[in-house]
Amino acid sequence: MLAALPSPGLSGRRSVLAALGAAAAALRPLLCGLPGCRAPRRGLGQESRQHPHCRLQLRLPEAAEAARLVLERARPSPPLRRFIACPDLARAVRASLECGSAHGPEPVVLECQPGPGVLTRTLLNAGARVVALESDKAFFPDLQSLENSLHGQLEVVYCDFFRLDPLGCGSMKPPAMYSEKLFENLGILAVPWTADVPVKIIGFLPQKKERNTLWKLIFVMYERSSIYRYGRIELNMFVSEKEYKVLTAKPGELRSYQALSVLWQTACEIKLLHMEPWSSFLTNSKTRGLAIPKSMLLPNNHLCLVRMTPRRNLFTGGMTTTNSSTFILMIKQCLAKRKSKLIDRLNSWSPDSGSKLLRELEIPENIVTGNLYPEEYRRLFEAMERSKEFSQSWLYDEVFENTRNINF
Repeated sequence: MLAALPSPGLSGRRSVLAALGAAAAALRPLLCGLPGCRAPRRGLGQESRQHPHCRLQLRLPEAAEAARLVLERARPSPPLRRFIACPDLARAVRASLECGSAHGPEPVVLECQPGPGVLTRTLLNAGARVVALESDKAFFPDLQSLENSLHGQLEVVYCDFFRLDPLGCGSMKPPAMYSEKLFENLGILAVPWTADVPVKIIGFLPQKKERNTLWKLIFVMYERSSIYRYGRIELNMFVSEKEYKVLTAKPGELRSYQALSVLWQTACEIKLLHMEPWSSFLTNSKTRGLAIPKSMLLPNNHLCLVRMTPRRNLFTGGMTTTNSSTFILMIKQCLAKRKSKLIDRLNSWSPDSGSKLLRELEIPENIVTGNLYPEEYRRLFEAMERSKEFSQSWLYDEVFENTRNINF
């Protein structure tokens, strides 16, 4: 019978052979009792968005339903966590994040501690590709059920983002994890620092470790270590209003203008996306209390969704990953006493050199450390790096001591 078939042309024979090869590849594992082969997985950051007309329409749990789920899943003494329970708030947050609004490939979204998944479903409905990093296995059944109902748009991982890359070494027990392992498993590839944002991270900063977490993140950013080995990772974090005031404080605001202000403003473009009263969020407290942290000097009536995008030009000029720890310690020392004269601090590092340096930079000699802008601190540091009067040993001892004693 085969001989009786008409002989196809060259292109026809190629098509037939390709079809036979594909059929054989599919049948071979089944004949051997193995599962069928799956297509090679692409990196999450390389995936394209869904077509707008093919977007999901997942049902969002109502606030009462989400609250019931959180209370049912709560452990006897869980660490305090906050969740978005209201669908309207989730949609407002999604709109602020601009997820699913661009054309072509988008950054993968890592959602930290999604809990009942109200924001997760909202992001998925917008067409975003989401990796849910959840550290409480009580929430896994619902999240994994959602994952299984989709086709690769959601991936659920047992991981605590805020316990990535802990200090020390040795075996790692989940939900703690090394960022290198996490990103490798997700297929996220490193890109140059000047490339577009490859990953967006969304979550709530841990309330009891909010300040320490901000310090840890700024250290690894300047070092380009941990998550920042993979490029300019964008943080979209709910932070307390008082910490937001610190992050965005201006020179002269002596209550709030601190070392963190200078370091974050130097490293990142900071934008307030949304502000919401504490009462709008759900907690996992058995008493359903709001657990609002006290603040004596700064307002703290809201949680603020803040976008922190690392600057493309952070590592240009004289700033490098090698000397960045020196820059951090210089800022910490200068802002420790915000009413002290900058020239006195400079002269303590290199006697009688401060006046010349300030004249070169056209900075008033009588200026106090709390009145200098972040960009002026950067120019000052780069000038000190070039100066013959300031040897790099000027802060080495203190860098060595302080970087090992910061409590993350």
